Amino acid sequence: MCGIFAYLNYKTPATRRTIIEILVNGLKRMEYRGYDSAGIAIDDSAGKDAGIHLFKARGKIAALDEMVNTQNEFDFDVLFDVHVGIAHTRWATHGEPNAVNSHPQRSNKTNDFVVVHNGIITNHKDIKLFLQKQGFEFESDTDTEVIPKLAKHLYDSHINANLSFRELVEMVIQQLEGAFSLAFKSCHYPGQCVATRRGSPLLIGVKSAVRLATDHIPIMYSKAHHCKDKDLRMNDEVNTAHLARSDSTTELTPMGEAKEIEYFFASDASAIIEHTNQVIFLEDDDVAAVVDGSLSIHRIKRSHNVNESAVREVTTLKTQIQEIMKGNYSSFMQKEIFEQPESVVNTMRGRLNLETYEVILGGIKSYISEIRRCRRLLFIACGTSYHSALATRQLLEELTELPVIVELASDFLDRSTPIFRDDVCFFISQSGETADTLMALRYCKGRGALIVGVTNTVGSGISRESHCGIHINAGPEIGVASTKAYTSQFISIVLFGLMMCEDKISMQERRKVIIEGLKKLPDLINTVLKMDDEIHSLAQELYTQRSLLVMGRGYNYATCLEGALKIKELTYMHSEGILAGELKHGPLALIDKAMPVLMIATRDNVYKKCVNAIEQVRARNGKPIIIGNNEDNETKALAYKYLQVPHTVDCLQGILTVIPMQLLSFHIAVLRGYDVDCPRNLAKSVTVE
Repeated sequence: MCGIFAYLNYKTPATRRTIIEILVNGLKRMEYRGYDSAGIAIDDSAGKDAGIHLFKARGKIAALDEMVNTQNEFDFDVLFDVHVGIAHTRWATHGEPNAVNSHPQRSNKTNDFVVVHNGIITNHKDIKLFLQKQGFEFESDTDTEVIPKLAKHLYDSHINANLSFRELVEMVIQQLEGAFSLAFKSCHYPGQCVATRRGSPLLIGVKSAVRLATDHIPIMYSKAHHCKDKDLRMNDEVNTAHLARSDSTTELTPMGEAKEIEYFFASDASAIIEHTNQVIFLEDDDVAAVVDGSLSIHRIKRSHNVNESAVREVTTLKTQIQEIMKGNYSSFMQKEIFEQPESVVNTMRGRLNLETYEVILGGIKSYISEIRRCRRLLFIACGTSYHSALATRQLLEELTELPVIVELASDFLDRSTPIFRDDVCFFISQSGETADTLMALRYCKGRGALIVGVTNTVGSGISRESHCGIHINAGPEIGVASTKAYTSQFISIVLFGLMMCEDKISMQERRKVIIEGLKKLPDLINTVLKMDDEIHSLAQELYTQRSLLVMGRGYNYATCLEGALKIKELTYMHSEGILAGELKHGPLALIDKAMPVLMIATRDNVYKKCVNAIEQVRARNGKPIIIGNNEDNETKALAYKYLQVPHTVDCLQGILTVIPMQLLSFHIAVLRGYDVDCPRNLAKSVTVE
């Protein structure tokens, strides 16, 4: 949920001002990951005896930037030949948003060790109690503060052991339970940075003026150091799987005499792409250390599985810097809503042949026969991703003739749901790092099911841990409230359904109709987007309301849930997505002349039932606002306000009806004066349970 960014320049001279600008701009690229406070740690002077100075501020990155730029004690033009800076933008989990609880967290008042952290340390109370007995005083309410203090305690306890920074960090993380990604800086190890992850994303960008000596980093399995403090118990799984540390490690260094090189550590590639497109994705229990400009990655091996990866490849990112810029739009959310004609094309590009009606999803092609033989299909996700699965469930049941089960990941885990070896489990996540979804994936994988990942992020946890998968290819999505990722997930699952039934004669006519609908979809989305002014006018009537009910059924029920979620996320207005068939079983009690009701009623097999629900609302003095695709005046006559979207194939209509809901939530939020890109209390990548 938080964002980590660190920058190390080795023999690449940079002024303090440049270093600070790189750190702050890196945080700004990840502000969607957390924006209640932020901080950076830099050296207070050049040279080996440099101390560490912290800047921390409550609020958005702009508040931190202003604080730093008003400092008079620093010479911003001083030149650093070697420097490590770490930075963090926070989404609060432990302790309210304030400067003390902001990261970096420190070991003591002299800042011997400082740490930035994404995730939750579940055993922090036990470690805190132990450290308090050792005389440590705590100043924050965070779970993170135990980490630098534990590092300080272990450093002092092993002062004569000449531990390397990496070895010390390995000792620290073996005491930690939970999910985390961490970056460490210390005045005892000047010019060095150590980063590690377990369950939270972290990658390293590499920028060098000369060719690198290797295209991949061999991973050395590290022998764990036993802590002499019996009150701090090692994880038994770690403790039983130690391997002897290799005497040598192949490191990543530039070729030739010069060793000018820069490293960027980040939770997300969006913070790195403006500097370099050469990145290394760390995996769980990797410990990456930069010493004298050379990067080595060691792995704390926690099992006897000899098939664990032995290399970390240097990957070339294809993302362009323009894709993470707002351009002429007022916000990232607005930009991403209006990018949907292009994003749905990108999702279909290279996969859908409009002449032969052939669908090829390369990521699952070799598994399709196994999927066809399965007992049932399970779709497991959270939030908007869950709604995309729900929106396509009816179609998948029709095309595959298999039971299709859609589950919320958190509820799925709470129930210890039975999973069988002939199940196929799809895990959907825009970021690919959603904690509940990842935990559900591991649960199903451990029970022998085939795992299919559906993500928007190459190198994410779900994409790495799945047997096969579908990359939705929506492009970077910066706004916290998902828009284009939803429609691309929708399309990806439809393509899967079309691929599953390509050999069924009885489905060929239906397949052709759907594929023709997909062909026309980008133009139809453009038509819907031209309704922006009309939707803005409706928002002006609704933005002072306290509640909004959204009703529909059939293919449009998921649209109701997703539309209501967008209203809640962005406008902080109460909104509820209601299955119109359940109106008589309770929700009808809410209807009166003061309650705004939005109905989605398009021409499909449940249209008449939707009209019945509209009549029931009107009979209670309700004023239904209707989103429909009727060319005649039948439904318009029943509506207080009517938004007409183009007609398309019934199973694709949800893509065209959700866009007015995205625009409506956007405009209401703007009229209320809220930040649409960073709604309160929310973050883009939910990496905590």
